[in-house]
Amino acid sequence: MIRFKTIMYKTQKGFTLLEVLLVVAIIAILAGIVIIAINPGKNLQDTRNEQRQEDVTTILDAVYQYSLDNSGSVPGTIPSGASSASAQEICKTGTAGATCTAGSLVDFSTVTTSGKYIASVPVDPSCPTNCNGNGVGYKIYKDSTTGRITVLSQNTDGKVLSVTR
Repeated sequence: MIRFKTIMYKTQKGFTLLEVLLVVAIIAILAGIVIIAINPGKNLQDTRNEQRQEDVTTILDAVYQYSLDNSGSVPGTIPSGASSASAQEICKTGTAGATCTAGSLVDFSTVTTSGKYIASVPVDPSCPTNCNGNGVGYKIYKDSTTGRITVLSQNTDGKVLSVTR
């Protein structure tokens, strides 16, 4: 009887393959969660880019509504050109007139004055970095060949953000 117990103990040492695979799977899941939690920079970058995309769309919608109400004319000083190289930065709400034109910014006061189209021009989440002192970080231009208006973000964290209508 003693011999049988020693043989039984010798055969039950160690882990089964299923137990090892289960532990490895749990460790892999936990490691994935930790890696996501450790990389907040990418999450913040994605959040800023989502905000920029919403802002660009909001600005373009306001310009579109303005042009519908004003027989197809576009607000003030939107530059005309063939590419994004001709785009100019939009001026902050409340800094109209000479302050905007002196800094070669697009004056959006006609769109924001009554609050009918947009209450204020949204500001890029990364401003004042890479923004003009009175600028919002978003650029606009009207294509000289197609007449379409494009709004784009200049602070994109590596992603091209523009909307054309």
